[in-house]
Amino acid sequence: MRAARFFVPAFVAFVVFVVPVTPAGAQGKKVYISVDMEGISGVNGDDQTSAGGAEYGRARKLMAEDANAAIRGAFEGGATEVVVNDSHGSQRNLLPEDLDPRVRLISHSFKRYGMMEGLDDTFDAIVFVGYHAKADAPRGVFAHTGSGVVRDLQVNGVSVGEGGMNAALARWYGVPVVAVSGDDTAVEEVTRSVPGIRGAVVKRAINTRAVELRPLADARKDIQAAAREGVQSARKSTPERAAAYQVRMQFRNFIIPEVAAAFSDITVVAPDTVQFQRASMPEAYRLIRVLYRFINTN
Repeated sequence: MRAARFFVPAFVAFVVFVVPVTPAGAQGKKVYISVDMEGISGVNGDDQTSAGGAEYGRARKLMAEDANAAIRGAFEGGATEVVVNDSHGSQRNLLPEDLDPRVRLISHSFKRYGMMEGLDDTFDAIVFVGYHAKADAPRGVFAHTGSGVVRDLQVNGVSVGEGGMNAALARWYGVPVVAVSGDDTAVEEVTRSVPGIRGAVVKRAINTRAVELRPLADARKDIQAAAREGVQSARKSTPERAAAYQVRMQFRNFIIPEVAAAFSDITVVAPDTVQFQRASMPEAYRLIRVLYRFINTN
């Protein structure tokens, strides 16, 4: 084949592409953000936390702004992909038009893994936003576990709230939880489950209802910084997987244990308490969620 001849014009235009540089060691990270509502900046009343409440519309805006602060921080810390999971109540609180347009949103409560739906080992870091203290904590705004029917939840002998349960699932996948925001009791509680985590305290719990709120701008600045620093320093580790997962759940009524006894290998150990074992944390997590979320006791 005859070779073609190419002629280069005398004037050549050069195009320079400027590529944004993320912090060293933080390029290309995939980040998961789980957003609850009770620990959101400015949220302090029952009329804010459910769709029928007079201030619900205002609260979901506050929720979106805290989420956006974490999203900004995640991208500043080196994220190139962020997935947000609406983790409160109906789990349809966050409106996509209110969120940073760079993220994908997981919505609706009919999920196998609830607050951690969509998590797998492809993620590099996890951020908890708006978290609260566990059930029966003596101090902690809206302290509860799950849907409120749980008095105590233990996984392999350790009493945990939602933050501890979610952190256990994260460890199964080897994905580090790097930051958490909420009231001071929630941040302290999650820190016990995840040593070294960055915490952003957005309000101080006086008891389980009264609260001292920080200025919104200051709170969101701290959320953004915690997410940025956490994502930037995130390092995945070998998944932590126990030989088995022993779960003990104490409820606030006797009906759920009675119904739960219909499930294979669930034992009623007290009128208000059941116990079961599963081979993996994902299996245990799914059953925990079924027991507190999908058994109707009305």
